[in-house]
Order: sequence, then C-alpha cells, then structure tokens
Amino acid sequence: MMVQYEIKVEGRVQGVGFRYFVQKRATEWHIAGWVKNTVDGGVLVMAQGRTEDMDVFLDHLRRGPSMARVDRVIEVPVQGLGHFDDFRIKY
Repeated sequence: MMVQYEIKVEGRVQGVGFRYFVQKRATEWHIAGWVKNTVDGGVLVMAQGRTEDMDVFLDHLRRGPSMARVDRVIEVPVQGLGHFDDFRIKY
C-alpha cells in the first residue's frame, strides 16, 4: 500500500549533510518527494512510498547521518497522494 507523510525532523540537522543523507536513503528505498531546511533549524520531508519501504526510511531518519543529532521525528500522514517522480532537495 502507498502512503505519504509530512515529516518534521528536529535536532542538530542543518549543516551536517542531513538533506543529502535523506535524499540518498529515499532513493535507496524507492521513496519519492522532497526535503528542505526550515527556518526554525529543522528539516521538513514530504515522502511517499510503499508502507514497508517507508518504515525502513523512517528508521534512517530517526538515526540521521553521523554528524547529526536527531532529537525528534514527527510523522503526519497525508490524505491523498501527491504526484512525485523522484526525490529532490528543495532550497
């Protein structure tokens, strides 16, 4: 089953390669969508994929890259699926 989440990641997640980490993991797990930094120092992810792939992807987000410190991950299910062809970094 396909699912879509808006995911907010809080902690030391800017300036540590977090968006590139997210893009790489999303591509590995066939997740489509985007990632961007937020003005409050967090990262926002819109992710769409199969339930089992999304579970693994979310586990990666909870750990983050080695230089990051993930304090909190908030996943909000999105009703209806957007149209994403790939996974991009938004600036």
